[in-house]
Amino acid sequence: MTLGAVDGQHDPGAGLRRIIMNEASVANGAVALPPLPSLGEATRVWFKIGCLSFGGPAGQIALLHREVVDDRNWVSDRRFLHALNFCHLLPGPEAQQLAIYLGWLMHGPIDGFSAGLLFVIPGAVVMLALSLIYATLGALPVIAALFFGLKSSVLVLVVEAVLRIGRRALKGRVAWTLAGISFAALFVFNVPFPIVVLVAGLIGTLAPGYFAGGVHGKAKDGPPALLDAVLAADPGRAERFARSARMAGLASGALWLLPVVLLLPIGGVYADVGWFFSKMAVVTFGGAYAVLAYVAQEAVQGYHWLSAPEMLSGLGLAETTPGPLILVLQFVGFLAGYRAPSGLSGIPGGIVASVLTLWVTFLPCFTFVFLGAPLLEWLQGNRKLSGALSAVTAAVVGVVANLAVWFALHVLFGETVPVRALMTFFDTPVFSSIDLWALALAVVAGVSLFRFKLGVMPTLAICSATSIAQYVVMSVV
Repeated sequence: MTLGAVDGQHDPGAGLRRIIMNEASVANGAVALPPLPSLGEATRVWFKIGCLSFGGPAGQIALLHREVVDDRNWVSDRRFLHALNFCHLLPGPEAQQLAIYLGWLMHGPIDGFSAGLLFVIPGAVVMLALSLIYATLGALPVIAALFFGLKSSVLVLVVEAVLRIGRRALKGRVAWTLAGISFAALFVFNVPFPIVVLVAGLIGTLAPGYFAGGVHGKAKDGPPALLDAVLAADPGRAERFARSARMAGLASGALWLLPVVLLLPIGGVYADVGWFFSKMAVVTFGGAYAVLAYVAQEAVQGYHWLSAPEMLSGLGLAETTPGPLILVLQFVGFLAGYRAPSGLSGIPGGIVASVLTLWVTFLPCFTFVFLGAPLLEWLQGNRKLSGALSAVTAAVVGVVANLAVWFALHVLFGETVPVRALMTFFDTPVFSSIDLWALALAVVAGVSLFRFKLGVMPTLAICSATSIAQYVVMSVV
């Protein structure tokens, strides 16, 4: 599918114009509709969404849909799904990118930046506070018991993610095979995560017919949205928005790379944080769980910023905050700066590294959305690109399964034995070192999540409360 042509050349603006215009069922002047909300009103809505965006991407997308489609009728259901399917093609948290795209459609780049930032800031503030508590008070027995309950239950959450992603992504034997090969490449042969993603994408590009590309549902018919009427009345708005998107994308890309370029010649922890999480920002296809295995292994075994149990605790904290789950990277960055061996360290170092992590993790989202928005229809209709994305999503099932096994080894067992033979590179557990209390809490989490369908937040609360109760009882005895 092409975007349109002018004198035989591709015209991205034409594609955007067609998308913007083809849904508008209200001709210019045919129906009097109220004007679009002001920038201030839209900002208040984005802030509300940022404060309430619990429940992972599915819950966050549902919240966005309810606020801007169902309750306010700012955006049509069709356009919302167009935007969502576009964001699904990009690396990074798709719910935040959807907020950026919708904000840009409403008032241009300024509202796109507002929507994207407010989607992250409330959760980032909470995560910073929790990181401070963990770093300064984590050794207190009661706090330690709380975090022990969190990390034991997170293991089950990762298993649930494997099942959830697998049901969506594994359509056919080829997809199952690719998932198995991805797991073996990571767990048995220690192949770097970016290579697994790139190879999977290449396979999907070369053989798109073997992978079922999917979309996020079909649009429902309904009354015309405010934005449809505005865009129908002002066709030139489409081209203006396309130009503004490209300019905003280039600006956000420059801002993203600036601290990395300045820090790399200096070296040290902060240069490592900027460079490492910048790399992560461009390979986070398939959700946060997909990239966390690589982050955990590199941050724990490569950079030694934190331990494996601490990584689990951070993931548990991220599950309790609003905003994207990838905020767990902020926790990792905080501990890296807090424990910096030289230069700025402690709480000031943790705060600086935390802000740097947020900067290089989320600014790329603005770059991808703004630069890709004028190419929306082509990105959705390109068969090879859709096949590449579907293949990567299938590989992600193996990636997340590797994360679950890696976490299980470090949560349930006190000791592991390395296996290094015939190009293999993995660890096996010492079964006599099993932590029965961690296993019991994982079972409690599994029963809560799978048997009683209690959801993430109640499951985390139950396991943490059980762990604290166990500590209190043992203290009394």
